[in-house]
Amino acid sequence: MFGGVGAYLKDHSPQTRIIAVEPEGAPSLRTALKAGHPVTLVHIDKFIDGAAVQRIGDLTYQLCEKVVDEVCLVPEGEVCSTILKLYNENAIVVEPAGALSISALNHYAGKIRGKNVVCIVSGSNNDIDRMQEIKERSLIFERLKHYFIIRFPQRAHALKDFVNKVLGETDDIVRFEYMKKNEKENGPALVGIELDTVEDYNKLLRRMTEYGLNFTVLDPDSDLGRYIV
Repeated sequence: MFGGVGAYLKDHSPQTRIIAVEPEGAPSLRTALKAGHPVTLVHIDKFIDGAAVQRIGDLTYQLCEKVVDEVCLVPEGEVCSTILKLYNENAIVVEPAGALSISALNHYAGKIRGKNVVCIVSGSNNDIDRMQEIKERSLIFERLKHYFIIRFPQRAHALKDFVNKVLGETDDIVRFEYMKKNEKENGPALVGIELDTVEDYNKLLRRMTEYGLNFTVLDPDSDLGRYIV
Protein backbone atom coordinates (compact mmCIF):
# COMPACT_ATOMS: atom_id res chain seq x y z
CA MET A 1 0.00 0.00 0.00
CA PHE A 2 2.76 2.42 0.91
CA GLY A 3 4.46 2.13 -2.46
CA GLY A 4 1.25 2.93 -4.33
CA VAL A 5 0.17 5.83 -2.10
CA GLY A 6 3.70 7.22 -2.08
CA ALA A 7 3.99 7.06 -5.87
CA TYR A 8 0.67 8.89 -6.29
CA LEU A 9 1.59 11.63 -3.82
CA LYS A 10 5.03 12.24 -5.28
CA ASP A 11 3.46 12.53 -8.72
CA HIS A 12 0.70 14.95 -7.66
CA SER A 13 2.36 16.70 -4.71
CA PRO A 14 6.14 16.30 -4.98
CA GLN A 15 6.74 18.73 -2.10
CA THR A 16 4.89 16.47 0.34
CA ARG A 17 7.24 14.68 2.69
CA ILE A 18 6.44 10.98 2.97
CA ILE A 19 7.31 9.04 6.10
CA ALA A 20 7.03 5.27 6.17
CA VAL A 21 6.33 3.60 9.51
CA GLU A 22 7.49 0.12 10.45
CA PRO A 23 7.34 -1.99 13.61
CA GLU A 24 10.61 -1.87 15.52
CA GLY A 25 10.76 -5.64 15.59
CA ALA A 26 10.52 -6.03 11.79
CA PRO A 27 12.37 -3.18 10.03
CA SER A 28 12.54 -4.75 6.57
CA LEU A 29 12.21 -1.46 4.64
CA ARG A 30 14.72 0.52 6.70
CA THR A 31 17.22 -2.34 6.52
CA ALA A 32 16.78 -2.59 2.77
CA LEU A 33 17.21 1.16 2.24
CA LYS A 34 20.42 1.15 4.26
CA ALA A 35 21.77 -1.83 2.33
CA GLY A 36 20.60 -0.57 -1.05
CA HIS A 37 18.66 -3.75 -1.74
CA PRO A 38 16.13 -6.08 -0.04
CA VAL A 39 17.59 -7.98 2.91
CA THR A 40 16.22 -11.08 4.64
CA LEU A 41 15.99 -10.45 8.38
CA VAL A 42 16.99 -13.38 10.56
CA HIS A 43 14.55 -12.73 13.40
CA ILE A 44 11.41 -10.58 13.49
CA ASP A 45 8.61 -9.88 15.94
CA LYS A 46 5.47 -11.04 14.15
CA PHE A 47 3.01 -9.30 16.49
CA ILE A 48 2.17 -6.57 13.96
CA ASP A 49 1.42 -9.24 11.39
CA GLY A 50 0.13 -6.86 8.73
CA ALA A 51 3.51 -5.15 8.49
CA ALA A 52 5.99 -7.71 9.82
CA VAL A 53 7.85 -9.38 6.98
CA GLN A 54 11.34 -10.83 6.96
CA ARG A 55 12.12 -9.46 3.50
CA ILE A 56 10.48 -6.62 1.61
CA GLY A 57 9.33 -7.53 -1.89
CA ASP A 58 11.55 -6.51 -4.78
CA LEU A 59 8.85 -4.48 -6.55
CA THR A 60 7.70 -2.84 -3.31
CA TYR A 61 11.29 -1.91 -2.50
CA GLN A 62 11.79 -0.34 -5.94
CA LEU A 63 8.70 1.83 -5.42
CA CYS A 64 9.52 2.80 -1.85
CA GLU A 65 13.13 3.62 -2.67
CA LYS A 66 11.91 6.33 -5.03
CA VAL A 67 9.27 7.94 -2.83
CA VAL A 68 10.12 7.46 0.85
CA ASP A 69 11.77 10.41 2.58
CA GLU A 70 12.18 8.81 5.98
CA VAL A 71 11.42 5.61 7.88
CA CYS A 72 10.14 5.71 11.46
CA LEU A 73 10.39 2.61 13.67
CA VAL A 74 7.74 2.26 16.36
CA PRO A 75 7.96 -0.21 19.28
CA GLU A 76 5.26 -2.86 19.31
CA GLY A 77 4.23 -1.87 22.83
CA GLU A 78 3.66 1.72 21.74
CA VAL A 79 1.41 0.49 18.94
CA CYS A 80 -0.61 -1.44 21.54
CA SER A 81 -1.06 1.74 23.57
CA THR A 82 -2.30 3.49 20.43
CA ILE A 83 -4.80 0.70 19.72
CA LEU A 84 -6.26 1.00 23.23
CA LYS A 85 -6.36 4.79 23.05
CA LEU A 86 -8.15 4.81 19.69
CA TYR A 87 -10.68 2.32 21.02
CA ASN A 88 -11.28 3.95 24.41
CA GLU A 89 -11.25 7.59 23.32
CA ASN A 90 -12.48 7.49 19.72
CA ALA A 91 -14.40 4.18 19.47
CA ILE A 92 -12.14 3.19 16.57
CA VAL A 93 -11.22 -0.47 16.21
CA VAL A 94 -7.90 -0.77 14.41
CA GLU A 95 -5.49 -3.63 13.84
CA PRO A 96 -1.83 -3.29 14.89
CA ALA A 97 -0.57 -2.46 11.38
CA GLY A 98 -3.30 0.16 11.02
CA ALA A 99 -2.20 1.91 14.22
CA LEU A 100 1.39 2.38 13.08
CA SER A 101 0.89 5.81 11.53
CA ILE A 102 -0.86 7.26 14.59
CA SER A 103 1.84 5.85 16.85
CA ALA A 104 4.49 7.66 14.82
CA LEU A 105 2.99 11.05 15.74
CA ASN A 106 4.65 10.84 19.15
CA HIS A 107 8.04 10.70 17.43
CA TYR A 108 7.42 13.88 15.41
CA ALA A 109 5.50 16.08 17.84
CA GLY A 110 8.08 18.86 17.78
CA LYS A 111 8.56 18.79 14.01
CA ILE A 112 4.98 18.78 12.75
CA ARG A 113 3.45 21.52 14.90
CA GLY A 114 1.52 23.92 12.64
CA LYS A 115 1.88 21.70 9.59
CA ASN A 116 -0.69 19.72 7.64
CA VAL A 117 -0.27 16.05 8.50
CA VAL A 118 -2.16 13.02 7.19
CA CYS A 119 -1.98 9.61 8.86
CA ILE A 120 -3.41 6.68 6.94
CA VAL A 121 -5.25 4.36 9.33
CA SER A 122 -6.04 1.20 7.41
CA GLY A 123 -7.35 -2.11 8.67
CA SER A 124 -9.63 -3.12 11.54
CA ASN A 125 -8.99 -6.84 11.42
CA ASN A 126 -8.28 -7.11 15.12
CA ASP A 127 -9.25 -10.39 16.79
CA ILE A 128 -10.86 -9.76 20.18
CA ASP A 129 -8.83 -12.68 21.54
CA ARG A 130 -5.69 -10.56 21.09
CA MET A 131 -6.85 -7.77 23.38
CA GLN A 132 -5.28 -9.32 26.47
CA GLU A 133 -1.90 -9.48 24.76
CA ILE A 134 -2.35 -5.94 23.46
CA LYS A 135 -3.05 -4.66 26.96
CA GLU A 136 -0.08 -6.62 28.33
CA ARG A 137 2.34 -5.18 25.79
CA SER A 138 0.96 -1.69 26.34
CA LEU A 139 1.40 -1.84 30.11
CA ILE A 140 4.95 -3.13 29.77
CA PHE A 141 5.80 -0.40 27.26
CA GLU A 142 4.28 2.27 29.51
CA ARG A 143 6.40 0.81 32.38
CA LEU A 144 3.31 0.10 34.44
CA LYS A 145 3.71 -3.66 34.60
CA HIS A 146 6.80 -5.47 35.83
CA TYR A 147 7.79 -9.05 36.49
CA PHE A 148 10.09 -10.30 39.22
CA ILE A 149 11.52 -13.62 40.29
CA ILE A 150 11.33 -13.48 44.08
CA ARG A 151 12.91 -15.94 46.49
CA PHE A 152 10.77 -15.49 49.57
CA PRO A 153 12.43 -16.20 52.95
CA GLN A 154 11.38 -19.53 54.39
CA ARG A 155 9.55 -18.30 57.45
CA ALA A 156 5.99 -17.83 58.54
CA HIS A 157 4.00 -14.93 57.09
CA ALA A 158 6.67 -14.05 54.48
CA LEU A 159 4.10 -13.65 51.69
CA LYS A 160 1.69 -11.80 53.98
CA ASP A 161 4.43 -9.36 54.97
CA PHE A 162 5.29 -8.82 51.30
CA VAL A 163 1.71 -7.81 50.57
CA ASN A 164 1.28 -5.65 53.67
CA LYS A 165 4.73 -4.10 54.04
CA VAL A 166 6.38 -4.08 50.62
CA LEU A 167 3.62 -3.43 48.10
CA GLY A 168 2.43 0.14 47.76
CA GLU A 169 -1.15 1.13 48.38
CA THR A 170 -2.05 1.01 44.68
CA ASP A 171 0.37 -1.76 43.60
CA ASP A 172 -1.52 -4.78 42.36
CA ILE A 173 -0.29 -8.38 42.04
CA VAL A 174 -1.60 -9.56 38.67
CA ARG A 175 0.35 -12.81 38.48
CA PHE A 176 1.78 -15.10 41.12
CA GLU A 177 3.22 -18.48 40.31
CA TYR A 178 5.64 -20.75 42.13
CA MET A 179 8.20 -21.89 39.58
CA LYS A 180 8.84 -25.36 41.05
CA LYS A 181 6.23 -28.05 40.53
CA ASN A 182 7.30 -29.87 43.65
CA GLU A 183 8.01 -28.24 47.02
CA LYS A 184 6.58 -25.02 45.64
CA GLU A 185 7.04 -23.04 48.84
CA ASN A 186 10.80 -23.73 48.80
CA GLY A 187 11.41 -22.33 45.32
CA PRO A 188 11.32 -18.93 43.65
CA ALA A 189 8.05 -17.34 42.59
CA LEU A 190 7.21 -15.41 39.44
CA VAL A 191 5.40 -12.24 40.50
CA GLY A 192 3.79 -9.76 38.11
CA ILE A 193 2.96 -6.36 39.57
CA GLU A 194 0.89 -3.62 37.94
CA LEU A 195 1.55 -0.06 39.07
CA ASP A 196 -0.57 3.05 39.10
CA THR A 197 2.20 5.44 37.97
CA VAL A 198 5.70 5.11 36.53
CA GLU A 199 7.12 6.75 39.66
CA ASP A 200 5.86 3.85 41.79
CA TYR A 201 8.46 1.50 40.28
CA ASN A 202 11.54 2.91 42.01
CA LYS A 203 9.60 3.15 45.26
CA LEU A 204 8.71 -0.54 44.97
CA LEU A 205 12.32 -1.50 44.28
CA ARG A 206 13.48 0.50 47.29
CA ARG A 207 10.99 -1.19 49.62
CA MET A 208 11.91 -4.63 48.27
CA THR A 209 15.59 -3.90 48.92
CA GLU A 210 14.97 -2.44 52.37
CA TYR A 211 12.92 -5.48 53.30
CA GLY A 212 15.84 -7.69 52.32
CA LEU A 213 14.09 -9.61 49.55
CA ASN A 214 16.17 -11.73 47.22
CA PHE A 215 14.73 -10.82 43.83
CA THR A 216 15.56 -10.49 40.15
CA VAL A 217 13.92 -8.04 37.77
CA LEU A 218 12.76 -10.02 34.75
CA ASP A 219 13.27 -8.38 31.38
CA PRO A 220 10.22 -9.36 29.28
CA ASP A 221 12.22 -8.79 26.08
CA SER A 222 14.95 -11.25 27.04
CA ASP A 223 14.87 -14.88 25.95
CA LEU A 224 14.07 -15.91 29.53
CA GLY A 225 11.39 -13.25 29.83
CA ARG A 226 9.67 -14.28 26.59
CA TYR A 227 9.78 -17.92 27.67
CA ILE A 228 8.36 -17.37 31.15
CA VAL A 229 5.97 -14.45 30.60
